[in-house]
Amino acid sequence: MQGAVIRLSPEDGVVIARHPLLPGVEIAPGVITRERIPAAHKVAIRPHAQGEPVRRYGQIIGFATRPIAPGEHVHTHNLGMGEFQRDYAFCADVKPTAYIDPPATFQGIRRPDGRVATRNYIGILTSVNCSAHVAELIAGMFRRNPIKGEDPLAEFPNVDGVVALTHKTGCGMTQKEPLALLRRTLAGYARHPNFSHVVVIGLGCEVNQIGGLLEEQRLAGRLRSMDIQSLGGTRKTVEAGIAFVREVLAEANDIRREAVPASELTVALQCGGSDGYSGITANPALGAASDLVVRHGGTVILSETPETYGAEHLLTRRAVSREVGEKLVALMRWWEEYTRRENAELDANPSPGNKAGGLTTILEKSLGAMAKAGSTNLVDVVGYAEPVTKKGFVFMDTPGFDPVAATGQVAGGANIVCFTTGRGSVFGCKPAPSIKLATNTPLYRRMEEDMDINCGTILDGEESVEACGARIFEHILRVASGERTKSERFDFGEAEFAPWPLGATM
Repeated sequence: MQGAVIRLSPEDGVVIARHPLLPGVEIAPGVITRERIPAAHKVAIRPHAQGEPVRRYGQIIGFATRPIAPGEHVHTHNLGMGEFQRDYAFCADVKPTAYIDPPATFQGIRRPDGRVATRNYIGILTSVNCSAHVAELIAGMFRRNPIKGEDPLAEFPNVDGVVALTHKTGCGMTQKEPLALLRRTLAGYARHPNFSHVVVIGLGCEVNQIGGLLEEQRLAGRLRSMDIQSLGGTRKTVEAGIAFVREVLAEANDIRREAVPASELTVALQCGGSDGYSGITANPALGAASDLVVRHGGTVILSETPETYGAEHLLTRRAVSREVGEKLVALMRWWEEYTRRENAELDANPSPGNKAGGLTTILEKSLGAMAKAGSTNLVDVVGYAEPVTKKGFVFMDTPGFDPVAATGQVAGGANIVCFTTGRGSVFGCKPAPSIKLATNTPLYRRMEEDMDINCGTILDGEESVEACGARIFEHILRVASGERTKSERFDFGEAEFAPWPLGATM
C-alpha cells in the first residue's frame, strides 16, 4: 500500500489519505487535492452530484449533501445518510469451510466439566449496586500491588486474581426484559470457565433477589451466595466473603495447563476508538485471524449491532440458512424502532473521535467494523449474553458501546477478546484477556504500553493482511496459553464490566 492514497475498490469514488495531504497533491491522473486532507480521511477522485451515492469498499457509505468536486475533502460537511435498498441475498455466498486438521493447540485449563479456560480467577459478583462496595472490599484484600511489592496471592501462583464485578443496577428496574437480561449476564459470568469459584453478594431487599437469580438461571449448587442484611452488615459480610476466598484458594490453585485444540477458543471481536484506517488494516487483519480460528474449529463472536447497520446485507449472504439471516435483519428493525423511541439516530453512533479519525457515517463505520468477522459462514445469531453454543462465526446482538458489548460476549462464553483501535482505546475485560490491535504505526508507537499488536505494518507496506492475520492468530494462542496482555499488566477489566441497562429506572 504505497503512495499518497489508498483506493479500496475500482467502484469507489473516494480514496483514503495515507498521511496528511497539502493542497496541490496529485492523487489520481488529473486529480489534484483542492485543500488539506487529514490522514485517514477521504478525498473525492471524481465528481458527485448532490444526492448521489458515495462508495468506499465498493459499497454505499452515504450520499452527497451538496455537489462534490474531484480533489475535495469528503466528510461530514458534504456527506450524509440516506435510504437505499439492501440486497440481502440470503445464503448466496455460503461455502464449505476449509478446516485445518489437525488443529493448532494452546496450553489451556481443562475444567472438571470439560470446558476450557484461558485464565483462572475467583469471581465476586453482585446482584445489585448496593452490594458493590462490599464486593470491592473483599477483592481488595487479595489485590496485588506491584508498586509496593505486595502479593497476598504469592502462595497461590496459579490463581490469576480475585475479581469483583460490580454494576449500577439490580433494583429500581422493571421485572421483565431488563431483569431477565441482567440475570442472564450474571449467570454467564457465574458459569464462565475462567472462574474457578464464584460468590454472589446481595443487599437483601433488591428486585434482583439472589434466590430468584439462582432458580431462574439454574445456578443452585454452582456458586456461593450471601447478603448483607441477613449476615448483619458490612463488616460481617466482608469477613464472610474473605473467608470464602481463603477457603477456595488452595483448590483454585490446584490446576495445570495442558495442550488443548484451538477449537476450544471462543474469541470476542471488538473495535473501539476507530479511525479511517480501521477498515483497511486492523479489522481485516483480525478478520483473517478469525477465519483461522474458525478453520481450526473454534468460534468468533461479532457484536455491536448498531455498528453493523448498513452492512448487514453482506452478512446475510453468508448466513447458513434464511432463518439465521432473517434473525439478523430483525435485529436491525428492532434497533431502528429502539432509536426512534429514544429520539435518537443510528447515524449518531460514530463518536467525535471516530469522525476526527476520518469516519463520517454509520454506514462507513459498519462496513469497516464487519471486516473483523472474516469470510466464513454466519452460523448463528443470538441475543445479548445468550450462551454461544455453535462453532464458527456467530453474531450477538449488543449495543455499540464497547464495555457493554464485550460484557455480553464474555457472558456468552468468550474466553479471549480481540480489540482493534485507531484512536487508542484502553480496555480490559476480566475474566477474559483482551488483546489490543493498533490500526496504524504512529498510534502503536505513541501507546505501545497499551497496544499488543501493530497492524499499521499493512499500511506501511511491510506485510499483507493475511500475514498480519496469521501473526494475530499466533498471538491469540500464546495469550490463551497464559501470556499476559498489555491491559492485564495494567490490571484492566473489573471497572469495564457493564451489563446492558435496558428499561426504565424507577
